[in-house]
Parts: sequence; structure tokens; C-alpha cells
Amino acid sequence: MIRFVNLKKQFGERTILDGIDLTIKKGEILFLLGASGVGKSVTLKLIVGLLRPTSGEIFVDGQNVTNFSEDEFLSIRRKCGMVFQHPALFDSLTVYDNVAFGLRKSLRMSEREIQARVQKCLSLVHVRDVEKKLPTEISYGTQKRVSLARTIALQPDTLLFDEPTTGLDPITTNAINQLIKELSRELQTTSVVVSHDMHCALDIADHIVVLDKGSIVAQGTPAEIMASPHPLVRDFMAEVRGD
Repeated sequence: MIRFVNLKKQFGERTILDGIDLTIKKGEILFLLGASGVGKSVTLKLIVGLLRPTSGEIFVDGQNVTNFSEDEFLSIRRKCGMVFQHPALFDSLTVYDNVAFGLRKSLRMSEREIQARVQKCLSLVHVRDVEKKLPTEISYGTQKRVSLARTIALQPDTLLFDEPTTGLDPITTNAINQLIKELSRELQTTSVVVSHDMHCALDIADHIVVLDKGSIVAQGTPAEIMASPHPLVRDFMAEVRGD
């Protein structure tokens, strides 16, 4: 679904990604792990053209998008739904209107069709009886779910999550991660999750990639990552064990 070939990204003299080769398979849940500032969020932005690579190539759904123009990237962005760290809901709109916003703006749908889509998406994220409420009238965890419902309403092929559990308590964090797994399986989407939480990655990921100093230092299934001898991975595993 997504492939990076010898991808490099620099900001001035600072190298963030240095020759990354990565394949993300269709339908899998991939976790990008690493400390702050190693290029995890940059990777997501490169996929949808919010940032451009310094060198190397990017393929999305079989297309080489490396040199796409802004107009050409519109079709790619329609295939990709991005869920940010914060819910970023419109405070002046109800929950219903927040989820319906993209449908009204981007698709030719009747209000009846929009209503059915909104209700279905809210049901998928286990949110009920809040359609008429404003974001300030629901919990932060519920806002996160509504934000996810708004994203999946446009039926993207790929979901990109940028630290989706930031600021959440452990119980809500686990609930959001299980929701990512449920949606990925039910909607058959490819999901890329930027995180620093190895415990969550081991729980729901099909493929885990660990970044450090601009390079991939370990990647594989959860079982393969657990067996990795790399010092950074061992540090992550020590946190999981509570050492």
C-alpha cells in the first residue's frame, strides 16, 4: 500500500530520515515507534504530501507520488484519513455536524444519506446519544472517538494516527487502541500509528518499526521485536516489563 525507497528528509543541515526503506502492506496495522524528534510524525506527513522528501521515492497504492503537485496529491489525500494528537473538533458545531462536515464539503450526498453515514460511524466508535452535544459537553476521550468517526466517515483506504492516545488515562488509552484494531479489521483499512508506547504496539500491531537517529533500527512482528537485541528496543521492553 505504501513504500519508501531510500527516503531522506532534511531540515536545513539536520537530517531527520536518512535512507529509509519501508513497505507497509495493504490491510496491516503498522506502529512507528521511537523517541521524540526521530521523524515519526514527519513520516506520516510525507505520505500525504504535507512535507516533501529531500531525496528518495514514495509510492502510495502503486503510484510514485514523490514529485506530485498539490493538485495531484488531492486524490492521495482522499484515500488517507489522518487522526491527529488532539481531536481538533469545531467547538461551535455539534457532534453530528462535526462528523457530517467532511461529507457535506467533499461528497454529493443527500442529508438522509449523511445522517445514515454519521450514525453508522458514531456506532463504529461506540459513541451514542451525544449527536446534539457540543465538543465541550463531552469527555476528552469521547472527543477522540468523535474525531475518529469524522475521519472514517469519508471512507479512507488508509488511516494515519499521530500519537492518538496522547493525554489519555491508561483505561481510555487501551480503549482507543482496541478501537483502532476493531476499525482496521472491520473497515479493512491500512493503519499507520505513530506512538512511543511499546505496550500498545505489542498488543495490536501486525508490524512494528523502531526509528532512531534517522534510521530503522528494528522492525518485524511483535514477537520478532520482543526478541530484538538492539539497545533501544531493550529499553522499550524494560518499560513494558516495568524494570
